[in-house]
Amino acid sequence: MKVKPNLRRPRRNPAQIRCAAKSVLRSILLFAVAALAEIGGAWMVWQGVREHRGLAWVGAGIAALAAYGFVATFRDDPHFGRILAAYSGIFVAGSLAWGMILDGFRPDRHDIAGALICLAAVAVIMYAPRTT
Repeated sequence: MKVKPNLRRPRRNPAQIRCAAKSVLRSILLFAVAALAEIGGAWMVWQGVREHRGLAWVGAGIAALAAYGFVATFRDDPHFGRILAAYSGIFVAGSLAWGMILDGFRPDRHDIAGALICLAAVAVIMYAPRTT
């Protein structure tokens, strides 16, 4: 008689669930910090050059962009490509939000749909269950 393999995932205890929730919360917080640093840095460079606000704005923007480069290193996932790919979706949604808050930009329904698709992709890339 052939034995069927057990395909059910083992149950997680409450401590494992809390640990996973903390990990996701930390991940989201790091994405937010990265978005502030990168989008804010790029915006400051834009303001310094395109809006003629001066070299101080450009310098502050470059410093913020450098800070962004370090934020990704604090992630738990060891795969740079996965982190950067997922962050790209955060960047899309964050850039639209930044434009709304600081530049008076009003996204249309296509902008919003695109941002939601990007955020769904982030969720799949970062938080889908993996065996390794």
